[in-house]
Amino acid sequence: MKQVGVEIPRVDALEKVLGLARYGADLSVKDPIHLKVVRSVKPHAKILKIQIDEALKIEGVERIFTARDIPGNNLTGVITKDQPVLALDRVRYIGDAIALVAARTEEAAERAAQRVSVLYEDLAAIKNPEEALKPDAPWIHQKGNLLLEFHVVKGDIEAGFKGADVIVEETYTTTWIDHAYMEPDAGVAYMDEQGRINLICPTQNVHYDQKEVASVLGLPLERLRIIQSETGGAFGGRLDVTVQCLLGLAAFHLKRPVRMVYSREEVFHVISKRHPLKIHYKSGAKKDGKLTAVEVQILGDTGAFASYGATVAIRSAVHATGPYQVPHVKVKSQMVYTNNPWSGAMRGFGVPQVAFAHESQMDLLAKALKIDPIEMRLKNALTAGTETATGQTLVASVGVGETLRRVKEWRDKAVSRKDPERPHIRRGIGVGSMWYGIGNTGIANPSTAQVEIDLDGRVCLFTGVADIGQGSDTILLQIVSEALGLPFAEISLVRADTSLTTDAGATSASRQTYISGNAVLNAIKMLKQNILSEASHLLDENEKELFLEDGMVKHVKKGCVSIPIVEVAKRS
Repeated sequence: MKQVGVEIPRVDALEKVLGLARYGADLSVKDPIHLKVVRSVKPHAKILKIQIDEALKIEGVERIFTARDIPGNNLTGVITKDQPVLALDRVRYIGDAIALVAARTEEAAERAAQRVSVLYEDLAAIKNPEEALKPDAPWIHQKGNLLLEFHVVKGDIEAGFKGADVIVEETYTTTWIDHAYMEPDAGVAYMDEQGRINLICPTQNVHYDQKEVASVLGLPLERLRIIQSETGGAFGGRLDVTVQCLLGLAAFHLKRPVRMVYSREEVFHVISKRHPLKIHYKSGAKKDGKLTAVEVQILGDTGAFASYGATVAIRSAVHATGPYQVPHVKVKSQMVYTNNPWSGAMRGFGVPQVAFAHESQMDLLAKALKIDPIEMRLKNALTAGTETATGQTLVASVGVGETLRRVKEWRDKAVSRKDPERPHIRRGIGVGSMWYGIGNTGIANPSTAQVEIDLDGRVCLFTGVADIGQGSDTILLQIVSEALGLPFAEISLVRADTSLTTDAGATSASRQTYISGNAVLNAIKMLKQNILSEASHLLDENEKELFLEDGMVKHVKKGCVSIPIVEVAKRS
């Protein structure tokens, strides 16, 4: 291969190195109205009254929006629509959005937000998942505090533990983690001459954002255009809408350009976090180290809103055995609402949390059995042809065993290099394994792409894929270059714009290179077939004997027979 698998400069490298890339907070529009959110200071309370009179007196304030100004659906959510854009009569965590101030300057918006007064009636706040599941616990949402319960069962768990020579049992806890991407959430919006709202901001999925904002505003999709700005990381934190609905609401009512930038403190308070999990493990093994049974109970805190809580509950359960063969498995996973900060997508959807736990269990078993921790893992590693706890037979390559063997070689060499003249210097070496399935979990995982060649022979890739720093822009262009036999630099890109590109799904779960890469490849196959078909007529040669290379259609046998792709495009 000439373009794939070789070093190539990233298409966005130069502008980022030179500081020319425009991230959300760098965006500007002429004479913008600045937006600031009024947020709850209570973890759980009824809203009795929102007093805005004093705030409206501040010079420069244009308008203050509340939930009653939302023309469409006030609830958003990737899976469960339970998070209000602006709280109507109840707040569910400290930071819940209550009102949106629009002013001619940032200072005026900030001052007015501080002047908005909210009268509350306190409600009992639920601080942890155990409390949320008590029979007398107050409900945070209408359907109760249990968002989802999911089970994985394989074999006979009691028989598995009866056959074990050693059993280890432990409880592990993980806490909230912020994504800490390098830029705050920010964006601009404006209404164009056709009455269409244009919204530019960092995101992981422009087409999802378009649907959410359109729903909130009660508008058809064609009245909303979402364009991804340069995005300085996301890690799952931008799968949910952040500033999009607020920007859209203000632009819709004011019919003027609007701008919004969260402070870093605001991002920490109100953007989703990694789900905290409480994980109880019971693991059994034979004297030779072979696992006999694993029983797991997972209790997760999704906070005030569902977001990806259901996905985390399912994925953590499915991956709870780790990359190991376990004949008897029993997993119970629960995700519950609390009045804590809400949790959502973050790298791995719960799998890193359970990996910490199942690898700790493997170390405890290895210690109890006096077996090398790497050997303990190798004895149980999944291989091609083995079955997971959910009954999936792994038919493709399974690399955990080979990875562990290479790690063992490195470890043994590292230990052998110990300096006998300095025995007081010691080096600790740990090992941990993890497995993870890319893409959506057990549901449709589609993507689309278009590749066009114009009359001048210029090739352009149109993709809805949001590059959030992982390099998908470059990767997808490499695929086009390789498949069409064109120089990389001659291919242009249009990406993540709902008016110009079709839905490629979310940039999440490590899916874009494989899923959208194949969508691009399928589009190229169709284009390539059209080029070769047209060239065969122009050259009066058999289409099957033609191929593409270096911007030319060439003949496999007749070196003198060729035609530039640009010429084919012009004459087609």
